[in-house]
Amino acid sequence: MSPKIVVTDFEFPDLAPERAVIEAAGFELVEAQCKTEAEAIAACADADAIINQYCQLTANVIDKLERCQVISRYGIGLNTIDVPRATEAGIYVANVPDGSLEEVSDHAIALMMALKRGIGLYDRALRAGSWDYTAAKPLARLRGQTLGFLSFGQIAQRMARKMAGFGLRMIAHDPYANEAVAKEAGVELVSYEALIAESDILSVHVPLTDETRHMVSHEQFAAMKSTALILNTARGPVIDEEALIRALKEGRIAGAGLDVFEVEPIGADHPLLSLPNVIASPHCAWYSEGSEFEIRSKTAQNVVDVLQGREPTYLANPDVRDIKR
Repeated sequence: MSPKIVVTDFEFPDLAPERAVIEAAGFELVEAQCKTEAEAIAACADADAIINQYCQLTANVIDKLERCQVISRYGIGLNTIDVPRATEAGIYVANVPDGSLEEVSDHAIALMMALKRGIGLYDRALRAGSWDYTAAKPLARLRGQTLGFLSFGQIAQRMARKMAGFGLRMIAHDPYANEAVAKEAGVELVSYEALIAESDILSVHVPLTDETRHMVSHEQFAAMKSTALILNTARGPVIDEEALIRALKEGRIAGAGLDVFEVEPIGADHPLLSLPNVIASPHCAWYSEGSEFEIRSKTAQNVVDVLQGREPTYLANPDVRDIKR
């Protein structure tokens, strides 16, 4: 009997890249669109492997998996999977951490430049019939300002290298960062308090965990410069949206560039989307035609690797090795 691979949910028009990888290995691919725990259990209980996008694979779901060997998630984040419970169950968890590094770093820069140059304000004013260079006033010169990174992983490192010629001071807070890597990129490692207080542009790159949820909230916005901008291409709940809305409305910070939100998809009537000092995009920083194909193919290959007796290339829970011994 061919191993059964279930895709819990997906937003793509089809699963052609995944199917090409999986069927070439002689395995069966089953499509689902699970929204709830019950639907995930019904679809995946007898699966040998799971590919996951947004459906929450909770401890309750994982406990019902009868023979699952691997859960492979599209992209970098693992916040849809109870990784500790999967590890306890001896299930490999895999992701694709390198599929969209260029795209996300480019997107963060695009949000930053659009805010710094007032592009959204100018665009709206021009469409309304106003030919006025003061429509986005006041704009500050970018050169000489401080770009701060909350976490200094691969995306932030690429962003720093791409911004190296703009005459910025660059700082980062990341207790796990390699000091030599930061120095080579022209970035100074600082305390969290210094990052918040000194950044003219704060770019958020931390993964979503219990520790990072609402890591940026009222206290941090109160300590930021009133002229500061915040960018988030990581995960929405890292920023307390209620605190962000208040900070933007009260002028505690100058603007925000957001690709991710606490609840996705964000509603058209959400207060953030009505603020003139916000530029928003629909969790698309990862996307290009090339990155989408790469992520989907590698997500499928993680599954094939395990079902053929190998570890996945992108193993996200190495502690599972101890369980499997």
